[in-house]
Amino acid sequence: MSKILFKLNGVPDDEAEDVRALLAGNDIEFFETSAGNWGVSMPAIWLKDATQFSKARALLDEYQKSRTIRMREEYCRLKKAGKHKTFIDAIKEKPVLFIVYLVVTILVIYLSIRLVIDIGEIGLKE
Repeated sequence: MSKILFKLNGVPDDEAEDVRALLAGNDIEFFETSAGNWGVSMPAIWLKDATQFSKARALLDEYQKSRTIRMREEYCRLKKAGKHKTFIDAIKEKPVLFIVYLVVTILVIYLSIRLVIDIGEIGLKE
């Protein structure tokens, strides 16, 4: 029976590729599910044989520990060099997209508050 090992929601491509290579390199059979056409399904890596779960989980845990250390070291190195990406850098890269997101966010907040106020006014009139 199949068993889920690794959910791929929000996982960078390089990490997903590393996990695939790790499993293939250790002769652990797996398959993947995608998010589907509308992105509502769960993308994940599944083990074909649930009896290999403990071995695969141990390998994955060790990989994730080493990746965490590597990513933190890289971030510190970039930060010391002044090359780490900040929120302001992200805005500068795509200012139009940032403005669109900001306007949509403000609109959603306004409409939500307006709806609550309108419902409150209707309740007071009755």
